Amino acid sequence: MTTLISYEPATGAELWRTAIGDADAEVAAARASWADWARRPLDERIAVLRRFAELAKERKELFADLIARETGKPLWEARTEVDAVVNKVEISIRAHQERTDTRDLGAGAHLRHKPHGVLAVLGPYNFPAHLPNGHMVPALLAGNAVVFKPSEKTPTSGEMLIRLYHEAGVPDGVARLLIGGPAEGRALSAHPDIDGLLFTGSARTGLALNRQFADTPEKILALEMGGNNPIIVWDAGDVAAAAALIVQSAYMTAGQRCTAARRLIVRDGAEGPLLRELEGLVDRLIVGGPHDEPAPFMGPVIDNDAADALVEAFLSLVERGGRVVRPLDRRDADRPFLSPALIDVTDVPDRPDAELFGPVLQLVRVADFDAAIAEANDTRYGLSASLIGGDRALFDRFWAGARAGIVNWNRPTNGASSAAPFGGVGLSGNHRPSAYYAADYVAYPVVSTETDKAEATIGVGLRT
Repeated sequence: MTTLISYEPATGAELWRTAIGDADAEVAAARASWADWARRPLDERIAVLRRFAELAKERKELFADLIARETGKPLWEARTEVDAVVNKVEISIRAHQERTDTRDLGAGAHLRHKPHGVLAVLGPYNFPAHLPNGHMVPALLAGNAVVFKPSEKTPTSGEMLIRLYHEAGVPDGVARLLIGGPAEGRALSAHPDIDGLLFTGSARTGLALNRQFADTPEKILALEMGGNNPIIVWDAGDVAAAAALIVQSAYMTAGQRCTAARRLIVRDGAEGPLLRELEGLVDRLIVGGPHDEPAPFMGPVIDNDAADALVEAFLSLVERGGRVVRPLDRRDADRPFLSPALIDVTDVPDRPDAELFGPVLQLVRVADFDAAIAEANDTRYGLSASLIGGDRALFDRFWAGARAGIVNWNRPTNGASSAAPFGGVGLSGNHRPSAYYAADYVAYPVVSTETDKAEATIGVGLRT
């Protein structure tokens, strides 16, 4: 393969094509440029990245249209992604100053931070601008150079992101774009001249990277992976609000969020009113193309392969005893539009602990709240968890017992703020939370004990 082609999921039309890149050339360009960028005053790097934010804001409609067409997400949602790209700059400046600022430790000791050097960034397709930008802005602020390989499914959005960096004044060699597929990703991650890798994507790829980097402890590895996220509804007084929170959690972005709710946990025997409200709301959700009118709630999944895999996984749950509450319908065999699905898997033995990356929500009925927490934690993942309903005491039990990096109350599982740390445990990450805490992994602390005059004597252990 010498050319990569991007297609619009909603229409199948070709969006963009370009030549496959070369990892060696991109890393070499970054290696030759990063030291000069790192030597620039922080205020200068801040000014450049603020200019980037201004440009992204000015091009918001163009950028959002591109993201919507390439991912299939509704235009209104693509606009919120561009907003997140813009807002990331000021958030990162605050985080950098708070978490990596120079400090006087007393007795002549000082704490400063240094950039790693050349950092590779592997981006996902669901948020092709916001999520890699969440790694790259902090990295560039700290003085690193970056080599960014976007998902082969959304290269056009990645190209525009890098173009805006360059137009804002980030040197060409400091922000590099590597176009390609899995082979180019492997070449970049294994390249001897990178100083670390910042990854957002699937647990399977993250595990492979973790094994690969086991032999290179001198390189930073930050893994932001997926989740099999639970949402518990317990003693919820307002079932309409609860249903809306479930829909936001499970079906936003066609379920293609790492924080999307995958499992709905309810009290057995008391779920009737909630399910009636939820089913009614699900039936009203509009599934359509990015620019459809009226605006859809969700678009297609990323491509036909993803849709086929989701349908196969859903049918497997049915064959194993799952009871379909709302089916996973494919309205068009040629396009990856899927209906929001709900399936009761309470009686399915040995349920797969898998991240079904799409609009599939599994219902699990339990006897009591202890069983609800146990069910929530019955996963190798640990990214996001939410409790809907109950009082403060119940939430305190949930917060203490839930094994996740994000634990919410009466809020959806998704929609995490960039002004807070973002990460999980288990297969959801390697204790390198991103968002506000990205400042921690794009630079390393250096402690210096200093005095302007050398003075020393040896008082013991010398022959007279």
